[in-house]
Order: sequence, then C-alpha cells, then structure tokens
Amino acid sequence: MVTQGNGRRVVVAMSGGVDSSVTAALLKEQGYEVIGISLQLWDHSRNQLPEVGGGCCSLDDLHDARRVAEQIGIPFYLVNAEEEFRRLVVDDFVSEYFAGRTPNPCTRCNERVKFGLLLQRARELGAELLATGHYARIRRDEGGRYRLLAGLDHNKDQSYFLFTLNQEQLSRTLFPVGGLAKPEVRLLAERFGLRTAAKGESQEVCFIPDDDYVRFLEQERGSGLLSGAIVDMAGKILGRHQGIYRYTVGQRRGLGIAHPHPLHVLGVNVATHEVIVGAKEELRRQGLTATGVNWIIPPVAKSMESSCRIRYRQRPVPCVVTLLPRGGAAVKFVTPEPGVTPGQAVVFYDGETVLGGGWISGVTEDGL
Repeated sequence: MVTQGNGRRVVVAMSGGVDSSVTAALLKEQGYEVIGISLQLWDHSRNQLPEVGGGCCSLDDLHDARRVAEQIGIPFYLVNAEEEFRRLVVDDFVSEYFAGRTPNPCTRCNERVKFGLLLQRARELGAELLATGHYARIRRDEGGRYRLLAGLDHNKDQSYFLFTLNQEQLSRTLFPVGGLAKPEVRLLAERFGLRTAAKGESQEVCFIPDDDYVRFLEQERGSGLLSGAIVDMAGKILGRHQGIYRYTVGQRRGLGIAHPHPLHVLGVNVATHEVIVGAKEELRRQGLTATGVNWIIPPVAKSMESSCRIRYRQRPVPCVVTLLPRGGAAVKFVTPEPGVTPGQAVVFYDGETVLGGGWISGVTEDGL
C-alpha cells in the first residue's frame, strides 16, 4: 500500500469496533504517527440492568480498543468524558422527549463530543488530524472547500449523522473506511489479524443497552408525568395514555385502543398532553420546518431544489428548500412523505454531497 502519511500525527477515535480498529491499522500502514483514544462516556452501572450487556461504548469495548492498540503498536489513551456526555447529550435527550420531540443522540454526540472534545484532545497531543471509522468521505473541491460525501457502501453510509461538521473540522478529519464496503473492512481486519475482525455491531443507543427508552426516561425523571388523552384528528377522545414521552410519530404498538382500523401516532400536543392518532395514510406530510441549520456548502439562492433525508436509513427524496430567518429552513417534498418527526434531523444532499442539515421543528400540511 502506498505510504502517504509522511509521519503526520493523527488521533484515531477507537470505539472497540471493527471499523475504528481498521481505521487505526490502515493509517499506521500508510505512514501516519497514530495515537488511539477512547472516550469513556457512560457508567453502565447507572442502567441498573445486571443481566444486560453494555452495548456500544461498554467496558468490553474499551478493553477491545486498548488491546487492538497494543496489537498494532500504537499509544493509547482513555479519556473520561462522562460529565460532558451527560451534560451535552444525555440531558438533551431526556429534555427533548419530555418536550414532545424525538431526539437524535448519535448526531448530538458527533457534534458536541466526538468532533468537539476529541479535536481538542488531538490538538493537546500535537496532532493535526482526527480520524474515525465513519462510513463517509471528504473531498476538497477546486475552490478549496471541503465536501462531505456519502459513504460508498450505501447500506452503511453515516453521512446523515455528520451534517453539523464545519469547514475547519472537515479540514482536520479523515474517514479511512468511507470508501470501502463493510465486507472489505472485515477482510482488512482479518489481514491485520485484529481481534475485532468478527465482532458484531451494536445498534442501540449506547446509554440504553436494552433499547427501553421509557424505562430510561422514567428512571431519569420519574413516571406518571405528562399523562393525558389519546385523540383522533377531530379531537375525539379514544383513550388515555401515561405520558407523551412514551410515543413517537408513526408508532402503532402500545396504544391500548380497540379500534376497527390500525391506528398510528400522528403527533403529540405538548400544551394539552394529547397524543394524536390516525390512519397510516394520515402520516404523510407536504413538508417541514427546520431550525439550527448548518450549511457545509452555503446556498447561493434563497430557494433551491435539493434532496433530503428525514431519517437515517431513508434514501434521499426530492424537495425544495427555502431559507428562513435565524438559521431556519422550510422544506416542501415533491411527494408527501410519511413519518416527519420533530426532533429528528433533516439532511440535504446534492447527489452524494451533503449540503447541510438541521433539526425538524414542525410539519406543514399544505406545502409552502
């Protein structure tokens, strides 16, 4: 393999998984001076789940990261970031649910911890670069701007979670596995003899390893809060619920209502504590509004045609984006989309290039 690192120092965020392990091994092979860092984000004893494994970012993961660093012969540091993670990610997660929104903790973690705290640690260690195992790519265009591109493996592409990055962060970031497919990464791990080569992937939120959001939220804030009525679109009361934080847009299970047709959660009314339900076809929306929009590639006009994703696994869909004051945007879908969920991210694309994204704040019924 061609040596291209030229001894430049790079910090690799090592999670203990196969992707970050291969990232570290590849960069060392390419001639970089590699330093491994793992973040201790959460004390899993807080979960009070003795029979449930730690999941992502568990103690086992941290041990695997250290052992991989030893295998490939690089220095390794463990940084306790529990206080920052609690304040910047977990508290936000809980507050959003109790405000009637469905948060996206992985994006918040990338924004506030991985590409905030870790870049700071990299500077302190004299490293000019930070590398992660994300399936995304970075390319510099002819004008000198850095572009964030989707990963080549569309089944693993993680560019949706990275829309908050700015030009300075992109200039100092490497995504070595972003141009590879997952099976290729596994084969590289085997070639390097890494202990994580066959390690499975964790899908749950790292601080909720049993995936029971309600249990976690009530452990944090208490139960019996924000209870109220379950109503249809006309306001007819169909039943009662034990807290709006228990429900998210599109949810069908757990409503506890006898009805001749399947019902789905269409939204919640925070002011009245009502959960609004209806038929599946009523989930479709003409558009949405977003706040806190970050533009990696700034728009050249107030309104533009684009494509967007409103959830991670979704393929980009065509839309028209109109800029609003104070960093907002209004989005009109070419074809009405189901499952528009306040609190989630909307990410804008031009082909494989991420233009930017923001946080869904509301839905629009009749377009712009």
